[in-house]
Amino acid sequence: MEWRGRRQSGNVEDVRGSSPSRGGLGGSPFGRGGGFRIPTGGGRGGGMSIGTIIFLVVIYFVLKMMGIDLLQVMESGQVGSPGVEQTETQSPRGSAQEEEAKAFVATVLAETEDTWNGIFQANGETYQEPKLVLFRDGINSACGMASSASGPFYCPGDHKVYLDMAFFDELAQRFDASGDFAEAYVIAHEVGHHVQNLLGILPKVNAQRQRMSEAASNQLSIRVELQADCFAGIWGKYTEQKGILEQGDLEEALNAATQIGDDTLQKRTQGYVVPESFNHGTSAQRSTWFKRGFDTGKLSSCDTFNSDI
Repeated sequence: MEWRGRRQSGNVEDVRGSSPSRGGLGGSPFGRGGGFRIPTGGGRGGGMSIGTIIFLVVIYFVLKMMGIDLLQVMESGQVGSPGVEQTETQSPRGSAQEEEAKAFVATVLAETEDTWNGIFQANGETYQEPKLVLFRDGINSACGMASSASGPFYCPGDHKVYLDMAFFDELAQRFDASGDFAEAYVIAHEVGHHVQNLLGILPKVNAQRQRMSEAASNQLSIRVELQADCFAGIWGKYTEQKGILEQGDLEEALNAATQIGDDTLQKRTQGYVVPESFNHGTSAQRSTWFKRGFDTGKLSSCDTFNSDI
């Protein structure tokens, strides 16, 4: 994808240097309007024993005799070797690499703005551009507290897309879905949920799901997610028409859609599939609906609620 040198959106909010508020996860972002959620295991906390405390006290005084004051080090935030300055906002991926990733995200977001502004205008409507929030580790959104393990998600409560860019590394390394257009597909999918929200689809669906069984709710959720994939495909079509797609880009997006299908994810994580627990769609469904949006470029082709999926 030839994205460098193109317009970057001004709707990116970078809060990576802020500390997230404490709180519990407000449930899966899937139920709040979309997003990829990659569950991770957690650990148990515990207190220190008397022996541990005595050991730490001894270490403190030994270091004090060596001219190292741990209290001063902790207060200044310098936790590395003496004389080596470390900053609280130091990037784990390298500042240059993260800044390029940020520029990429802002460019893709701008391309989605161009696409959906044009489509809404052609239909006599005004597109309300979403904000995209870049965070690190955790974020407190209008939909509740979420960690980076929740994956990218859209919150209809504040019309914002939330993204920890470390997910791109996980997408490539853990899910074998590398490439800039695979990453762009992730962003376009979440923006697709925003489009659903503006069209009144998400409010209607969320109201219906509250009155359904879990199995029925999952089936409705699948249709929501597949439509967001189809909307991402529409964006891909408009991007292709601009002549900025490169050879292999479409295959990258289709591979990403395949790798994050419910059946593929379950096979990878637990070795077997439980179809009744699917809430995003199978690999075949996700790639098929993205391709449908890409091939047609039409909203009418993305009616997953009145189609066989």
